[in-house]
Amino acid sequence: QVQLVESGGGLVQPGGSLRLSCAASGTSFSLYAMGWYRQAPGKQRELVARITRDGSTNYADSVKGRFTISRDGTKNIIYLQMNSLKPEDTAVYYCNAARLGRDSWGQGTQVTVSS
Repeated sequence: QVQLVESGGGLVQPGGSLRLSCAASGTSFSLYAMGWYRQAPGKQRELVARITRDGSTNYADSVKGRFTISRDGTKNIIYLQMNSLKPEDTAVYYCNAARLGRDSWGQGTQVTVSS
């Protein structure tokens, strides 16, 4: 089973940028589709961005054009570059690894967008 550790969250002003990282260990990183999800207070967890084993990506409509997901196979890390952040992006962001119907999750990292 893969272990996931997120980092890079914090407090940022509206219009600012952050880059989240998710380090994977414990198994072959290349076997997994990877993704970022987020959960705001009182709301359900939602998909933000996903990247498949072959590098195909998809994004939630709310972040298209602002967020970019990428993966570095040599370092077993995925990134989420977040630009033009809005207060509604405030949430706990979780890294996800999916394979054969099984999901693994990181512990989450808080992103707060506020002036």
